Amino acid sequence: MNICLKKADPAKKEILFRLLQYSLFEESLHDQNTINEDALFDYPWFDLYFTEKDRDAFFIHEQDTSRLLGFVMINTFLQKSLTGHSIAELMILPSFRRNHVGRKAAFQCFEMYPGNWEVSPSFGSRQAYLFWENVIGTYTDGNCRYEDGIFIFDSRISTQNRL
Repeated sequence: MNICLKKADPAKKEILFRLLQYSLFEESLHDQNTINEDALFDYPWFDLYFTEKDRDAFFIHEQDTSRLLGFVMINTFLQKSLTGHSIAELMILPSFRRNHVGRKAAFQCFEMYPGNWEVSPSFGSRQAYLFWENVIGTYTDGNCRYEDGIFIFDSRISTQNRL
């Protein structure tokens, strides 16, 4: 399945918010996040993805049909590097998982923003850790490190294993 990333524009903000809520619900199984009085998970940075230049949000679509497959949110707020990018959120709808959609979306992000990257798997989720270990390990041919719960690498490192 070929995919494409489409920047989330303000007209689609509510769709992204609903997908983010679904993702935060899934993560709450591991990170103990709870809903607020409005039955929503708090995400104080959400609106900033539509107003700040250091944050970008993309919908992940099937290239041929434009069917919505998930989303990814990227920012430049790093813990271990001075400059670079971080994947804040990545969620693939369950019926499209295990088809390399997440891997392809991550690879496209790494290619769009060459340089230093930090990716923190969802706290406490072994499945998220294994996903990112596989994706980043494949992308970098193992030229990455894992420190304090963060995968750190440079996407400019050449590799032969990219999809």
